[in-house]
Amino acid sequence: MLSFMGISGFLGRRNLSGLDLEVDLPEEIFAGTEFPVRVRLKNRKKFFPSFLISFSFEGKKHVVPYIDPRGVYEFHMMYRYDTRGRKDIDHFDICSVFPFNFFVRCIVYHKKIPVVVYPRPMNCPFPPDFSKKGKAGGSFSTDRTGFYDEMVSIRDYSPGDPLKYIHWKASAKTGVLKTKELTDSSNRPVVIDLDRIKGNREEKISCATHLILELYRMGVPFGLKYGKKFIKPEFSRRQKALILTELALL
Repeated sequence: MLSFMGISGFLGRRNLSGLDLEVDLPEEIFAGTEFPVRVRLKNRKKFFPSFLISFSFEGKKHVVPYIDPRGVYEFHMMYRYDTRGRKDIDHFDICSVFPFNFFVRCIVYHKKIPVVVYPRPMNCPFPPDFSKKGKAGGSFSTDRTGFYDEMVSIRDYSPGDPLKYIHWKASAKTGVLKTKELTDSSNRPVVIDLDRIKGNREEKISCATHLILELYRMGVPFGLKYGKKFIKPEFSRRQKALILTELALL
């Protein structure tokens, strides 16, 4: 029995050794919306495979049946944050019952991944004085881009971009969806004034999030104002991330 337990312990430890972990999260995460977490487990052992690996984090679990020597196993897990703000994923558990299902052996990967969860978008109307060309006023960047005139650059596709502006040739070359960015000579900047939106604090923030996403989809330069804080209008992915982060941390 002792020999049997010794063999079990040796094989169990060997099974979990030499495993590397990579975790990728989406660029944009919104409260109340499920998002995929991409996990890649690498077996660095030259000759020994790994069996029955159980990966878990934040209450979610996925069982990997087998990883070849020097092999990689990739999978996705769905997760959701219910509230906005700054979050941290700080550890991942990798366990196995191999070889005889007597004991569960685990190793803990401490990989702190900071996450900013954007507010939950809430459908709400634009201000009454907003037209298709946008609301006048405010200074803004002169190199803004939209979806209306000449192409100025090609960038990675972002959820919400119109499909008709996907650059299929560039996408085929790179294997990644690409979107054409076009100059915008017609749209005037819009400043979302949080203090003028009706509702409680969370409703104001959720409404502003929805409006920012809509303005970005339309190619309109956008800014944000609340209290004494003012972010001047601009059209860019960086601007969208800046304002959504600002709203998430309010």
